[in-house]
Amino acid sequence: MDRRTLLGGAILAAGLAAPARAQTVGRNGRVVIGFPAGGSSDVVARLYAERLRGVYAPNMIVDGRVGAAGRIAVEHVRDADKDGTTYLQTPASMLTSQPHIFPREVRYDALTDLIPVSTVCSFPFALIVPMAHPARDLAGFVAWARAQQGEIPFASPAAGATPHFMGLMLAEAIGVRMTHVPYRGAVPAIQDVIGNRLNMFVGALGDVSPHHGQGVRMLAVSSAQRVARYPDVPTFAELGYPALSQEEWFGALLPAGTPAPIVQGLFDAIRQVAARPDMVEALGRLEFAPTISASPAAFAAQIRAEREMWGPIIRNSGFKPE
Repeated sequence: MDRRTLLGGAILAAGLAAPARAQTVGRNGRVVIGFPAGGSSDVVARLYAERLRGVYAPNMIVDGRVGAAGRIAVEHVRDADKDGTTYLQTPASMLTSQPHIFPREVRYDALTDLIPVSTVCSFPFALIVPMAHPARDLAGFVAWARAQQGEIPFASPAAGATPHFMGLMLAEAIGVRMTHVPYRGAVPAIQDVIGNRLNMFVGALGDVSPHHGQGVRMLAVSSAQRVARYPDVPTFAELGYPALSQEEWFGALLPAGTPAPIVQGLFDAIRQVAARPDMVEALGRLEFAPTISASPAAFAAQIRAEREMWGPIIRNSGFKPE
């Protein structure tokens, strides 16, 4: 039994013991995301919005504010009403690594302009190539890359997202030059890989796994252990690239100044719906684990620690925004 199964089981057991709770917000609410419909961010937000109806607010919708690699959504929630009707769901990179990668463009601070509530799920990444690519495994890809003339383009769902940086880390580790091609979300990038217009993409496992063997080939995953559903796909760590052993989370945050009872109400609602058997199953089908923070304060501490961790890594890499 792997870590994701254990986490899901623990949350499920806690949820079965938890009583139903009253709504926290009396008006309809919004889950704001910064990436396009159809991608993992959108799908997870919709799973939560559906189950938060009648638990946190009378109705919940997903509001996509796409642009600036997800920063528009963060800024929108930063400036939203502080009544609990609008909360942000964002990947970790928007709060932890992007402030170091894009110090001029990031005009928010996750710990002062927003109130961290909880993580809502966690997930690994995968490296994919087109089915037509000559590489059948990561060693083959490395050999192919080293034989190319000039820089190799690679894609990620957004500039400054964790997959972007993972691609640069891989390039450095294997001694080749790669040019990042940012996309507005995973869906269009994966379509270009399927169409053999891209040689390499790094993205959330849940985004790429439905296409494994049917348009794309997964060469490695960033989880600590192999994913049970794909035992043929090795981890970066076992292939000799431990620095690429990265997992990410999506988190929920409210605007700074939101009253404490509303913050606690959203936290309790997220914890309750994450424990539902249908939610655990739905997230599992998408390769997500329903990881929930111990408390809003614990989530804030996690953001602070991960932001501090990424700082020297990014500075020492010499990476500069395009």
